[in-house]
Amino acid sequence: AKVHDAIREGESFAAPLKAAKVVDSIVVNMIDVGEETGDLDKMLLKIADNYDNDVDVLVGSLISILEPVMVVILGLIVGFIVIALFMPMVTLIGAVSGTPGKK
Repeated sequence: AKVHDAIREGESFAAPLKAAKVVDSIVVNMIDVGEETGDLDKMLLKIADNYDNDVDVLVGSLISILEPVMVVILGLIVGFIVIALFMPMVTLIGAVSGTPGKK
């Protein structure tokens, strides 16, 4: 809200952002350069591209971390199902063959 009010009062876009510490200093500097050169729209597009790249990198690293975890979880689920299916058979075979201690 402070940034919005400062811009409405005629301040530059970069100064209230810098004071509010809402974004990185690199972004503030790029906005400042864009205001000075008159190419604010191009600078904002470059900032958006940088943030898009950052998000892509973060999503890629998150996926690379989640893939092995999901494989392990699925392996445990499949192992549990296999054990649940074969334990009654092993018990039944033990009971039929007369192995002591099995019923």
